[in-house]
Amino acid sequence: MEIRARPHMASGSYRELFSARMMYGMQYIQQTIVGIDGSEARFFGYVADNSEEMEPDRIRPAILILPGGGYAMTSDREAEPVALQFLAKGFAVFVLRYSVQPSRYPVALLEAAEAMRLIRANVDQWHVNPAQVAVLGFSAGGHLAANLATSVGDEDIREQGGMDPDAVRPNALMLSYPVITAGKYAHRGSFQCLLGDQAHNQALLDKFSIEKHIDAKTPPVFVWHTMTDDAVPVENTLMLIQACRAAGVSIEAHLFPEGSHGLSLANAETAGNGFYAHIVECVQCWPDLAEAWLRRLF
Repeated sequence: MEIRARPHMASGSYRELFSARMMYGMQYIQQTIVGIDGSEARFFGYVADNSEEMEPDRIRPAILILPGGGYAMTSDREAEPVALQFLAKGFAVFVLRYSVQPSRYPVALLEAAEAMRLIRANVDQWHVNPAQVAVLGFSAGGHLAANLATSVGDEDIREQGGMDPDAVRPNALMLSYPVITAGKYAHRGSFQCLLGDQAHNQALLDKFSIEKHIDAKTPPVFVWHTMTDDAVPVENTLMLIQACRAAGVSIEAHLFPEGSHGLSLANAETAGNGFYAHIVECVQCWPDLAEAWLRRLF
């Protein structure tokens, strides 16, 4: 997997960048991960530098965010706005804008694995605890996150990515209205974009039905969904809950009574253009619930 670092700003010397970091106490990371098909994924990081005034040796837990978009795009609404929320809560936060169609599996999975490798390879520079790295996926990004966290893609990560699957597996799995099943309640568009001509291959559909692959390697899970989601039915999360219970995997689940698909933070900041249905007050507590869960876990 090739990685190309890009400048942090469109212009300016590295000396200027270093001075800006010292002034603002922040690292803004931007790199390119080149996929196995030549596509380019964008990797962003939001890291608070330590200060002599405030615990100078602080090590933070980290979150890798995988936005949704049906494997056809990656949503702006589920990327930086979410990252800034968790940055303010004291996490080092990273966003991967992974490759989507016409790229097919396992391109995005290997990019996500490489993003995890990058985070753990730079723990000293980015002040991260390598044993406290969570992945947070939205919708189809939730499916990708679950592929990374379970044993679904282990063989592909090892053979095509050249990485140890256990070394890039997250320590916690956080899911927002995730695509889980390729069965009756599947979001068909996601699997069409992920698999292309193989979207009707039953063996592959079984492989990518996450509920069939929850096992001892699956880290603790936090998930939320709305009961009225008409794009990715709540049955996806209910099947995940049942699979985690059967496998003895710890799971915290929150089912909200109302709200459409793709709510992100469910507030005005992340409401879709003209989509007031994306503002749902009862859902807006989920980042606080997720933080409390992570603090208990880590």
